[in-house]
Amino acid sequence: MTATTRVLVADDEHLIRTGFRAILQAEPDLDVVGEAADGLEATALAAELRPDVVMMDVRMPRLSGIDATAHLIRTLPDPPRILVVTTFENDAYVYEALRAGAQGFLLKRATADDLVRAVRLVARGESLLFPAAVRDLALRHAPVAPDRSRVDRLSDREREVLRLMAAGLANAEIAGRMRVGAETVKTHVGRILGKLGVRDRTQAVIAAYESGFVTAGGAGPAR
Repeated sequence: MTATTRVLVADDEHLIRTGFRAILQAEPDLDVVGEAADGLEATALAAELRPDVVMMDVRMPRLSGIDATAHLIRTLPDPPRILVVTTFENDAYVYEALRAGAQGFLLKRATADDLVRAVRLVARGESLLFPAAVRDLALRHAPVAPDRSRVDRLSDREREVLRLMAAGLANAEIAGRMRVGAETVKTHVGRILGKLGVRDRTQAVIAAYESGFVTAGGAGPAR
């Protein structure tokens, strides 16, 4: 039996919530367990319903998607995975939501197939990032004096994996690129998260940019 992914849709526009629900409910492995019209309702329903994935609009009344994301990550012992939904990929709010703990973001103009794929990807623990957009956002908000101390703890192999993660590659793609097994990549990713002190792949990619390890021209030199 296929496991069902439970989804909460949070958006202040009724038509968007209805559209997302119709698309997701048509899939046998996806179940929309609730809808929220603002950030406060999203946090309350997430705590009550314990969905696997929350589709979180960035800009909502009463409580923004950024603050709602941060609240869920901070307060729930096993928080849902957050997929930020936005109109503009270069919105500064998107970057703040990723920093707050969201696993990725999806544009509202995405196709139905892209929406379904995004939810499944995030539910599996993968990141859904647009490398060029994240690069531009990260470089725009990067600290003036980057701190590379955490990245310097990584081995050369781990730095290579982090560089490919920042390029938007999934574990299977990294395995193919490096000619190693998927389990080996999974082990490297786990060690990277531990050494960087971050929760997931998205946070690791942000750390890679903010540390200066990954720049507009690609990954910095290994040291």
